[in-house]
Amino acid sequence: MAPVGGVAGSSRSAACCAVLLAAVLFFSAPATTEAYDSLDPNGNITIKWDIISWTPDGYVATVTMFNYQQFRHIPAPGWQLGWSWAKKEVIWSMVGAQATEQGDCSKFKSAPPHCCKRDPTIVDLLPGTPFNQQIANCCKAGVIKTFNQDPGNAASSFQISVGLAGTTNKTVKMPKNFTLRAPGPGYTCGRALVGRPTKYYSSDGRRVTQALMSWNVTCTYSQFLAQKTPTCCVSLSSFYNDTIVNCPTCSCGCQNNITRPGSCVNDNSPYLQSAINGPGKLTGQPLVQCTSHMCPIRIHWHVKLNYKDYWRVKVTITNFNYRMNYTDWNMVAQHPNFDNITKLFSFNYKPLTPYGGRINDTAMFWGMKFYNDLLNQAGPLGNAQSELLMRKDSETFTFQKGWAFPRRVYFNGDNCVMPSPDDYPWLPSASPLTKQPWTLPLLVFWTVLATLLAYYV
Repeated sequence: MAPVGGVAGSSRSAACCAVLLAAVLFFSAPATTEAYDSLDPNGNITIKWDIISWTPDGYVATVTMFNYQQFRHIPAPGWQLGWSWAKKEVIWSMVGAQATEQGDCSKFKSAPPHCCKRDPTIVDLLPGTPFNQQIANCCKAGVIKTFNQDPGNAASSFQISVGLAGTTNKTVKMPKNFTLRAPGPGYTCGRALVGRPTKYYSSDGRRVTQALMSWNVTCTYSQFLAQKTPTCCVSLSSFYNDTIVNCPTCSCGCQNNITRPGSCVNDNSPYLQSAINGPGKLTGQPLVQCTSHMCPIRIHWHVKLNYKDYWRVKVTITNFNYRMNYTDWNMVAQHPNFDNITKLFSFNYKPLTPYGGRINDTAMFWGMKFYNDLLNQAGPLGNAQSELLMRKDSETFTFQKGWAFPRRVYFNGDNCVMPSPDDYPWLPSASPLTKQPWTLPLLVFWTVLATLLAYYV
């Protein structure tokens, strides 16, 4: 019987070790879920580094950033791309972009390179750059749109001549430690991986050439890494209830002029202009209007009208940031009735299907060109409005329990703070138990607890 007991004991020990190993792996695994967004699960920025020719001491490469995110763009002042060289490479010259610093090039006796830093930082050139310094998809001040809004401007490219590098596929080394600021933190880039050589088609489409070697780098976004506090919030109202549900208090941080001078300013302050031009202007630090929520952006969802077969919603986006004009802004909302949008006023609209087309409950909205695509800074003109007309589905439509309000709202790719569901405007006929969903479970819990105590005591 001893061997049987030994086998059982060893099995239990093995099982225990397996559980401990699984626990260690779970808690030591990197927190990659921070960058996962269920509304854009495959969204990323892919950097392609294509070597197109060899030089006596290195190569010439075309570097292109593709924005594969559905609703997150790179706004002004644009992207900054960085990396670390694997050896002692230098940048002889660039077209369509430039390094922010030249670095120490004192060892070069003749014409110095464009950049000698071991970890260069690259920025895009500005619009209006002379044509002999441009390539395709360059010179947009680092702004990259989304494919949904503007597919023609969803990529950014530059050309780079690298020296003191390998001159064959076997001797050249991939750069490492890629970083992408767009324009602040938030993106985490993986390793440069060798991929299939990129193919290039001639203008007439009759000839195909390909890169001598291609590397791919994938960068994913995390709102948690981008900023410590949210950047937007949502307020709610409806025609059937006088209650206006404001953004939760301190949605974007409890800042005030006592703990952090210059963080907000009242709209009627005589020092408004001097505050706008204060020290934070050059660094892009937000200066928001003093409110209970302290958010740069507030989105208000108002259930406006109820028809026999349709219902109507008014959406208002208000800019409370005195230092920012949001160019080419976008808003994403999730609601089960978005599969029946019938009419939209003064916004562009595109349905998003993050679940493979099975469910159509997510919509992307953005302003019309030269009309309201620019969301002005805080003030009388700092808002954009639209109305949505949706057809009712008799099987799902209801005004009860907050069904008419959105589940999630994003602005420029950032998740906005929603009010608590217990605070939503409810129908006048709703009972107290309906208004407070937790009341009944708590009542049952305390009743059972009192019964048990009475029985055992």
